[in-house]
Amino acid sequence: MVDPRVEKLAKLCVNYSVGVKPHEKVIIEGSVQALPLMREIYRECLLSDAYPYIMPNAEVMDVFYKHAKEHQLKYVSPLYRFVIENVDVHIGIFCGSNLKYLSNIDPEKMAKYIGARKDLQNLFMKRAAEKKLRWNGLPYPIDSGAQEASMSLEEYEDFVYSSCLINEEDPVTEWKEFNKRQRNICDFLNKTNQVRIVGEDTDLTFSYKGRKWINCSGQENMPDGEIFTAPYENSANGTIRFSFPGIYLSREIEDIMLTFLNGKVAKAKAAKGDELLQKLLKLDGANQIGEMAIGTNYGITRFTKNMLFDEKMGGTIHLALGASYLESGGINESSIH
Repeated sequence: MVDPRVEKLAKLCVNYSVGVKPHEKVIIEGSVQALPLMREIYRECLLSDAYPYIMPNAEVMDVFYKHAKEHQLKYVSPLYRFVIENVDVHIGIFCGSNLKYLSNIDPEKMAKYIGARKDLQNLFMKRAAEKKLRWNGLPYPIDSGAQEASMSLEEYEDFVYSSCLINEEDPVTEWKEFNKRQRNICDFLNKTNQVRIVGEDTDLTFSYKGRKWINCSGQENMPDGEIFTAPYENSANGTIRFSFPGIYLSREIEDIMLTFLNGKVAKAKAAKGDELLQKLLKLDGANQIGEMAIGTNYGITRFTKNMLFDEKMGGTIHLALGASYLESGGINESSIH
């Protein structure tokens, strides 16, 4: 028997987050551990008269990175390109049985693989900005995520579904109210020109005059709860130190400190994962800020080592290096975000 919260999350995703319509082509992508949620999303898409297709993922990238030659690292599958070029909706489910399985992979290989997919990243973001592709990323709670978050599975399930407002009688209404509250903040910030972030080992300024603050309330991410914009590409100056680690491709990069000069990273270091950080910064467009965001979900009160939750934590800020979301007015292009 399926947990009724899984059914409720599937309905929220299909009917609210991406709003699947009749005859739309929908890709549901996720690890095999998320099959219960994938089945429910598949069911909801069929009930919406859409054309859903499931793309299950297996944890094989460690094998790939171990054995792939140069030409294989840079090869981009035409099948995945076709998906990005043609689907109307992409739903991705985040979970895996071993969240550390790429921890010992050569960062140089990772950087080459990521760099080869820059045009796919740009295409995805372009179609999304043009409203030709709607997407949503959402979680499915399993033991590995609970372990990373230092919780029991039952505690983690409660945390996940609560942060998605699934425990509310009508989650759609709750997210619409969330949207209204954040709209006031965005309206205020859209009348301002500059941000200055000050904290321990941190004093960073950048401008965004004429750019747009985006209200995130459950459409692209679930859970959600952030507002973001794209700084002018040459405007960031100063230093920022992150108290929480960045998680990228299952790798932790801890105690990151970045110094910016006229928009570009002039100096970078990390206490852990520094080699990967340096490799990523060498990718085209990766040494500029693509997004600055403020977390607004005060139901997320603890760090879980899952960026889907952690970046939404109420009262925090985060930066994304690399590609900008075009809808915010940014123009930076990169293979990473």
